Amino acid sequence: MAEQKPHFLLVTYPAQGHINPALRFAKRLLQSGARVTFSTTVSAYRRMEKGNSIPKDVTFAAISDGYDDGFRRNVDGDARTYLSAFRQRGSESLRELLEKSAAEGNHVTCLVYTLLLPWASEVARSCNVRSALLWIQPAAVFDIYYYCFNGYKDVISECEKDPSWCLKLPNLPFELRARDLPSFLRPSNCYPYTFLLPTFQEQMEELEKEETPTILVNTFEALEADMLKSIEKFQLVPVGPLLPSAS
Repeated sequence: MAEQKPHFLLVTYPAQGHINPALRFAKRLLQSGARVTFSTTVSAYRRMEKGNSIPKDVTFAAISDGYDDGFRRNVDGDARTYLSAFRQRGSESLRELLEKSAAEGNHVTCLVYTLLLPWASEVARSCNVRSALLWIQPAAVFDIYYYCFNGYKDVISECEKDPSWCLKLPNLPFELRARDLPSFLRPSNCYPYTFLLPTFQEQMEELEKEETPTILVNTFEALEADMLKSIEKFQLVPVGPLLPSAS
């Protein structure tokens, strides 16, 4: 009997900045001989169909965010409303997808999910499927978020009160100034995005629950060797750059 190919299920938040790098990663997996199922919301899938942007040989399986005809902020509510609905309906849809794949003999080997979907790893654990976070930003950004939610939040919140403010985080080879921080963490810039910070924090907490937390990072070893090793209990694996080719 032929050995079954590894089956990766990629689940992505329905935004272009999440979908595009995830599609690049899907192509890499296909080239390695794996089987790939790509999943995002129904409304995002419809947009992808119109743009003819679904790679050949990738199976597509849409999940619901509760707004299959698209989320209209001026009618349906704010971003918090959307994320809450996506968590509920997305969790249900994802669990159904994993269970259906298993019932059909197409067991998912690993569920890979992008930012803003911390509940995806919880669903994977409940279905006894390994999961990995696809971090679409550099490793240094991941490290900063991790330390922010692990002992440095108060220090970072003071970053704009003193022009000489700087911070040295554990195991990082450089000092940070306020301008170096991810924009969501700077007090003057985070107001419209305060709803995101609890989601980032939840993401870090979900990773802590994993036996072997794996983060697939949109970078490469020569660029961020130190940053990839900054957090010993997490396995940061460079899989980038996940960018369109120049050709």
